[in-house]
Amino acid sequence: MSWLGNIEATPDPTYVDENPKVADPGIPNRMVSTKGPNKPFLAYRNYREHQKKLHDEWLERKKEREAKLAKGEDVGPEEPDPTAEHEVGLTGLLKFFVYVFIFILLSGKFITGDFLWGYEGRWAQVKSYWPSHQRLLSEKGLAYYDGSDADRPIFLAIDGDVYDVTTNRRVYGAGGSYALMAGVDAARAFGTGCFKEHRTHDLRGLTEDEMRGVNHWKKFFKDHKSYPLVGRVQHPPIDLSSPIPVHCDPKKEAASKARQAAEAKAKPAPAPAPAAEVAPEAQKPVKHEEL
Repeated sequence: MSWLGNIEATPDPTYVDENPKVADPGIPNRMVSTKGPNKPFLAYRNYREHQKKLHDEWLERKKEREAKLAKGEDVGPEEPDPTAEHEVGLTGLLKFFVYVFIFILLSGKFITGDFLWGYEGRWAQVKSYWPSHQRLLSEKGLAYYDGSDADRPIFLAIDGDVYDVTTNRRVYGAGGSYALMAGVDAARAFGTGCFKEHRTHDLRGLTEDEMRGVNHWKKFFKDHKSYPLVGRVQHPPIDLSSPIPVHCDPKKEAASKARQAAEAKAKPAPAPAPAAEVAPEAQKPVKHEEL
């Protein structure tokens, strides 16, 4: 690092430049070295000079063509300027993005063995881009597709959304490990794990962890590549005065009741209703006549 000892950049009198010198294209009557740092500048100047030469030759041909046109001679189509710089434009941008997309696909195939880099979400499925005819089912209509009949599809609902899980009949069909979830909206069971007791869409009283479990499974079915959304199930309104479904775990049920009691106790007491106004005439003392 000789430059550390020459911070002021004073010329080294012992340095001899053995590179050949050429005329400086920017300053007349000056010679510059063809050493490495100067080569990009010299190459660019040579390119500009070459472009200028081509442009001047094109201008000469254009003048000759215009002169022939003035004489009425046939000159053919006009020659474009060979030095004109073309803008990229919308078509160029589209081509660029297409090339990048193809490069990403090929890179994924080469690195991971899959064009989509292992992504298997719903957006990787062609059917996700086709319009679908979604249905509105009643609870009775949903129960018709509970997997008990091998000739019918299997539907499963969670928080109102109905999915076709027929491709996994082994799990959701008759005798399957999750057969209880078919033909019904058992959103509560997805959060509590009470598959027999909580085959209901009633989500009242769930803890934050249980609600996170419900949301997790909602996202699971929404993004699953093999379970398309086929519609919605229409539930009757939940009677808010009805008791909250009992948890299958006694400890969790006790904790749920304690939490509900604490929430009820924390609620402010309702303000007393304002007294009814009495008309001025009604406030006058009543005179009783002597008998």
